[in-house]
Amino acid sequence: MFESILVANRGEIAVRVIRACRELGIRAVAVYSEADRRALHVLEADEAYLIGPPPSSESYLRVDKILEVARESGAEAIHPGYGFLAERAPFSAAVRDAGLVFIGPSPETISAMGDKTEARRRMKAAGVPIVPGVTEAISDPDSATEVAEEIGYPVLLKASAGGGGKGMRVVQETSDLEKSFEAASREAQAAFGDGSVYLERYLDAPRHIEIQVMGDRSGKVLHFGERECSIQRRHQKLIEEAPSPVVSEELRAEMGAAAVRAAEAVDYLGAGTVEFLFKDGEFFFLEMNTRLQVEHPVTELVYGIDLVELQMRVAAGEDLTLQQADLVPTGHSIECRITSEDAKRGFLPSTGRVDFLKAPGGPGVRWDGGIIAGFEVGLHYDPLLGKLIVHAPSREAAVRRMARCLEELVIRGVETCIPFHRSVMDEEDFRSGNLSIRYLEDHPDLISEPDEDEILKAAAVAAALLQEEERSRVEIQTTQRAETGGFSAWKRAGRPFSGNR
Repeated sequence: MFESILVANRGEIAVRVIRACRELGIRAVAVYSEADRRALHVLEADEAYLIGPPPSSESYLRVDKILEVARESGAEAIHPGYGFLAERAPFSAAVRDAGLVFIGPSPETISAMGDKTEARRRMKAAGVPIVPGVTEAISDPDSATEVAEEIGYPVLLKASAGGGGKGMRVVQETSDLEKSFEAASREAQAAFGDGSVYLERYLDAPRHIEIQVMGDRSGKVLHFGERECSIQRRHQKLIEEAPSPVVSEELRAEMGAAAVRAAEAVDYLGAGTVEFLFKDGEFFFLEMNTRLQVEHPVTELVYGIDLVELQMRVAAGEDLTLQQADLVPTGHSIECRITSEDAKRGFLPSTGRVDFLKAPGGPGVRWDGGIIAGFEVGLHYDPLLGKLIVHAPSREAAVRRMARCLEELVIRGVETCIPFHRSVMDEEDFRSGNLSIRYLEDHPDLISEPDEDEILKAAAVAAALLQEEERSRVEIQTTQRAETGGFSAWKRAGRPFSGNR
């Protein structure tokens, strides 16, 4: 096992990985931007190194800075968490080239599954069901029209190089295809630096069900059942649960076997997720996330495992000792993502200082948080503050437990989406498990969209805050250069952090 791991991330996932390191006796090294000087992951780590100003492009996305810290700290491996550099093949390659271990799949695997058309080709060859459509990027609207007329409308245009809803357009008829194709291509180019798109049949209101997989260096791949992730807003998940209310033991085995074939097709190492769309008893490959997922805790709770520990062990060369037949889900788990967003104002982001935090407790309750009282929530990063996860013997009991915990969870100083989650727990379709990716569109009373004035006000506030942060950054850099020459590291040795702040 490794003696030291650098965690190339921030927030709740960095805290999660650092805690796993501590339980395994591994020295955890954190990196942080100037905006995160007093962040929880910095306080929890054994060592923490400043790597740049608040913008992620100048800090958490700086491969050179992260590798410099790895060398300086003596880290043997790098855990990327999720987001930022986690699914960037060049980063995985740079870590390997530096003589370090990347806790995740190879750059070749990341590249293969990051290219959506290449992934579809490989999945089709491996016998994994894919949504009817093309397996090559489409170069022009005329070609897209030919394919659309062949498979039938509605169709979905999707960016070849990305996800998260960027470069995606639903097309209902031929007259809309050219305009939608050009818009999707422009958006894909802006978001991913690659304007290529592909086309597939559009499934109306499917469920989003994903399978957790883990592979070791011997080629063994296991699956840890499914997660239901259908409650989404603009392709971003809000609530997840395991197991899915509609997946039987037989279907779980079938989907799990398909996910294992998908992982084996790309020589998968470590933790990954194969995502499927499910409609009318059929499932189709959507994409593979070559990293740990935000919603991994629900799988951990129903299977009684530590996925982060398993990641570290297989990265260190250990074989998976578990057997597929032994992996049986127990009970039910639900996760609510708690963000600094106001659902009743169209999920507008909120900023400010967290004045007070009280997490719920009791049996079957887990709070994976990335904040503490006094932390400043800004605009530079994802608004995820933490995740509230519960486990209970049944889905009905888990819903009741989550409702109780959401009443107990208190975060003051910034607006959050807690009221939204409380409303969902009381909603009849959710309680009955009647879900699809159109859940929010079908329940507009749960959210509201902001008017133009609110958007303009929010943009003005954001601009002012960023300007103030820039002034503060200049002041901090000036002081830092005078005191330390521009580099800062905090170290933990069984006592509070010391050093330059």
